[in-house]
Amino acid sequence: MSGQRELGNFLQTRRAQLRPEDVGLPDYGDRRRVPGLRREELALLAGVSSSYYTRLEQGQSVGASPEVLDAIGRALHLDVAEQRHLHDLADSAKRRAVVHRPPAEHVDAATLNLLEAFADVPALVSGRRGDVLAWNRMGHALFASHIDPAGPADPGNRPNLARLVFLDPHTRALYADWPGKARAVVENLRMTAGRHPDDTLLTSLVGELSVRSPEFAAMWADHRVSPCDSAVHEMRHPLVGSLTVTQQSLRPPQDEERHIVLAIAEPDSPSQAALHLLSRATAPWSRPERPADRV
Repeated sequence: MSGQRELGNFLQTRRAQLRPEDVGLPDYGDRRRVPGLRREELALLAGVSSSYYTRLEQGQSVGASPEVLDAIGRALHLDVAEQRHLHDLADSAKRRAVVHRPPAEHVDAATLNLLEAFADVPALVSGRRGDVLAWNRMGHALFASHIDPAGPADPGNRPNLARLVFLDPHTRALYADWPGKARAVVENLRMTAGRHPDDTLLTSLVGELSVRSPEFAAMWADHRVSPCDSAVHEMRHPLVGSLTVTQQSLRPPQDEERHIVLAIAEPDSPSQAALHLLSRATAPWSRPERPADRV
């Protein structure tokens, strides 16, 4: 992914999503050739010259200061996550691209023990690109009971949350509001791509999903970004029926690459009863042995 191109595409897309009345500019009813604000209007709001902003949007200028980026972000009405994404894109545009295949991701023993300690709470560990690095028995039972529970133990064949959401019929049926879940996955993946534009595995994943899923391609082109920190989802599990859970992401200290995803139901609710039923209905399950565990 070219940092300069991604920065320009993000600015252009967000500019097109704003109307003059959204930013306090008069709208005289003139017919616009393109949707949204004109470049010169956005430049005026940001306090920069029109020619400078045009070069920035066209990828011909990569030296924007943090102050200028903040001004442009305010003019575009970006929220905190979007503003951070803008800075990430600008930083990556300055760097010389170094294409490399990142090493396989791993989960330390302490995190694996933490998953087991959650017991009846569905939990999994997601990596940088949404690969499932590990899950506990309930995490597998709730999110992907139809696939091999040993999948996360094999770095070459790990389940990927984005692939499951967009390409797996079981996962699509699992979420009552599938479009909302799908958008959240894409928006989080966009943020990751902004931080790691040279990750070849991430580029490959985005390319695969763009080809195989028109819905993913359309959402990706929208350039929306948002972290998947906490969200309420109604789920339709094939074994225990409907339940509502809060999917909460926890990041280990000083680690932005991996996060633990928990599915929590309201205490004493029908959804919590459904999780208890799921726990009783699933057979005892042992974590697959990893090569690193062998002596």
